Amino acid sequence: MTSGMNASFEVSPNELLGSMCAMRLCVPKAQERMEESLSKLGQLTPVQAWRRGGGLEIFDGMKRWRAAQALSWPALRVDVHDLDAAGAKVRLLSCNAANGLSSLEVAWLVRSLYREDALGQPEIARLLGRDKSWVCRKLMLAEGLSDELTANVRLGLVCARAAVELARLPRGNQDAATKVVMRRGLTTRQAARLVESLLGAPGAEWPRLLEQASSPSAAGPKGGVPRRTPGEQLVADAWAMKRLAARMHVRLLERSLTSLGESGCAVASRELGDLRGSITALLRTLDKRLDAHGVDDVTA
Repeated sequence: MTSGMNASFEVSPNELLGSMCAMRLCVPKAQERMEESLSKLGQLTPVQAWRRGGGLEIFDGMKRWRAAQALSWPALRVDVHDLDAAGAKVRLLSCNAANGLSSLEVAWLVRSLYREDALGQPEIARLLGRDKSWVCRKLMLAEGLSDELTANVRLGLVCARAAVELARLPRGNQDAATKVVMRRGLTTRQAARLVESLLGAPGAEWPRLLEQASSPSAAGPKGGVPRRTPGEQLVADAWAMKRLAARMHVRLLERSLTSLGESGCAVASRELGDLRGSITALLRTLDKRLDAHGVDDVTA
């Protein structure tokens, strides 16, 4: 493993490789901020890459790379380093020391060093400046998540911190608890309480506890805040859906479903298929309502 920059030049974003994105999470709000920053200020710092075969593989600057693709930029400034695969992963961790990778992202990186680069736990500990027990805990976290939970985290349906809490459950029980977290939109703290309640109860009680947790409690408006009128709610929902539709359009254009991995592709395809049916039904209803009031098709 060597280091040091040996080249700096501009290259088309489409020519860069992004397999190391599998060790990073793409947070929609952070990605949107990056796109806005590139649009207003341009590229302030180069992305970091290393030579892999005949191509250039990014190890830092992935949000900039995705944003440049979304904005159809012709070129990005790239610093190319003299590194091997393991060295690039170590540099990925050091480059993000200030902002900090999530615990789950670090676990994925450690697992990649262990499984893909065939490094022993003592060697990984030495490279990352940690002890072997820390490496062992990270490996247990990365390999303790079920495939479906991992896919839901990558798709942004479950936050990384909630996934770490859910990983405390046996793999065979994680998916049922994950569905409750997703259906109810539980916070990390609420997910942790759910996990604690399950771990503190006999296994035979878990289905009942999960069923109870999946049922939303009846509650009125918080703090006496007046409810929105039907018209206000329609406008608010329309704004929210337009924002989400634009974000999803960018995501679908920037990468294929197969790039999410087998489990991620299966989950995404299922959810997108359901979404297509919902959107088709919504479009029919929109056409009826708008035609009834003589509203022109603004997309024509």
